Amino acid sequence: MIDIITKYFPILSETQLEQFRQLMPLYTDWNAKINVISRKDINNLYEHHVLHSLAIAKKIAFNDGTKILDFGTGGGFPGIPLAILFPNCEFKLIDGTSKKIRVVQEVAQAIGLKNITAEHLRGEDEDGKYDFIVSRAVMQLSSLMHIIRKNIKKEYCNKLHNGLLCLKGGDLTNELAPFKKQIQVTSLDTYFEEDWFKQDKKLIYIPI
Repeated sequence: MIDIITKYFPILSETQLEQFRQLMPLYTDWNAKINVISRKDINNLYEHHVLHSLAIAKKIAFNDGTKILDFGTGGGFPGIPLAILFPNCEFKLIDGTSKKIRVVQEVAQAIGLKNITAEHLRGEDEDGKYDFIVSRAVMQLSSLMHIIRKNIKKEYCNKLHNGLLCLKGGDLTNELAPFKKQIQVTSLDTYFEEDWFKQDKKLIYIPI
């Protein structure tokens, strides 16, 4: 199953490969205790959750030292896959549900991820500064942007200006309208050929 990751990210270290391999047994075990992924969907972990998260890495290869906040991480997506792929970046994963953060912490510890911290915290209460915020469909973009503007550094340190990278699906016409002058929208079938990514899956980038 990890083949779908190496198909699109062929240059991985043995450490990274092993970390990705460990995700299936770990999430299968934890998901039986704490439902962080739909139980009907756990067999699609690598395509629907890991590779989906890594779409962000197709948009930007984060520079070493980049600080990234995963807002509303749930069970660790997109933060954990991105932290595996970018071991020299700093990730903070937050979520308002404590049991989900427990899963994130346990998975990160089990696979030896040293570049993340995970905290039970509402986004409104996060006061750190980050180069990028990443998320997977946690709320309407206008509400999300209202909360996270305070957390984004104004410096420019990557090929993209600092800002929000958000994975979303469905008809986003009304939701994106307030940002039409600054937003970049990429359909995920631009990056991945599997049928699931042709189902109106998008990556939204809003520079700050």
